[in-house]
Amino acid sequence: MTDSAVLLGLLPVLALAFYLLRRKAGFAAQRPEHYDATEPPFDLRRHLSGPIDCEGMIYGPLGRVTSRFEARMEGHWDGATGRLAEHFFYSSGTRQDREWHLKMGNDGTFTATAADVIGEAQGVVSGATVRMTCRIRLPDEAGGHVLNVTDWLYLTEGGVILNRSEMRKFGIKVAELIATMRPSAQEELRAAE
Repeated sequence: MTDSAVLLGLLPVLALAFYLLRRKAGFAAQRPEHYDATEPPFDLRRHLSGPIDCEGMIYGPLGRVTSRFEARMEGHWDGATGRLAEHFFYSSGTRQDREWHLKMGNDGTFTATAADVIGEAQGVVSGATVRMTCRIRLPDEAGGHVLNVTDWLYLTEGGVILNRSEMRKFGIKVAELIATMRPSAQEELRAAE
């Protein structure tokens, strides 16, 4: 048996091992039920309400920072229906606006829509976390590609939300976003007065 035949025989085994590792470890292996008992409980209507300041970075497929941003968000709720306006300011000078329309279910699930989201985003609140999945269309200047996005929000005891998102195309990770979200400093000053 030649070395190349041995290598060809190992390829399916290596592919299966990679697939199983990806399903059992890392970002993709997280499930909402892993966080059921975590505290403090994430309440979308409370924690995504009012003015919110956000800072973050986007990493490209090679793991390098490709973009930095700041964002100002404003959330408003009327019962189980909410609106979250986002205004992103990228280090490149680009600005992007998005408005989410959210609808809470009775079982910790929610749906969300936005102009650049294809169909509805599906979300679930579990303990101190939120997971949302959607298909998003990038702006034309970013190629207009459609990406599958998995978005996790983790609420800390201090009220800061850590956001980690993974974007994939054809199952291949093409970008990752890391951000912090906190009540606006101006809002905190008003609350302290």
